[in-house]
Amino acid sequence: MPVTKLLLIVVFILLIIGLYYFYPEPKLPSGTRVTSLVVYKSGRLMEAYSDGKLVKSYKISLGRNPVGDKQFEGDKKTPEGMYFINAKNPNSGYHKNLGISYPDASDIAEAKQLGKPTGGDVKIHGLRNGQGFIGKFQRWYDWTAGCIALTDEEVDELFDAVEIGATIEIKP
Repeated sequence: MPVTKLLLIVVFILLIIGLYYFYPEPKLPSGTRVTSLVVYKSGRLMEAYSDGKLVKSYKISLGRNPVGDKQFEGDKKTPEGMYFINAKNPNSGYHKNLGISYPDASDIAEAKQLGKPTGGDVKIHGLRNGQGFIGKFQRWYDWTAGCIALTDEEVDELFDAVEIGATIEIKP
């Protein structure tokens, strides 16, 4: 293959990657109150609802071992089930985060039956502080310890819009 063709292919690939990275995505409408979230793990998708109306969908990353329900601390799985947002942390090591009420009573019983610690600290968060430049590329693989990851800009939107007590249903 001549060098000119190879150079054109490389430039084309870099152009496509640049467009993906910089192409603006729709923002959550200003003043929106998010009352519930639904996560579809197999589709790497999280939907935000305001009083039952879908207001935005987000592409997400999950725990490094995403198939199946979280059973114990360290299994790298994202839990499945009905939970609620129980905290907001503007000073997270991963930009900002929204706490998820994992573990519930059934999660604790399941881990106890396995003789393992339940774990906790499952969050919706952005990128590790200082790595926000990765942006949308974080969606290309599952990299968390069991959390739900978004870009920093997306977490900023949800941090302001999601209320403590909002439900989050995490589906397989």
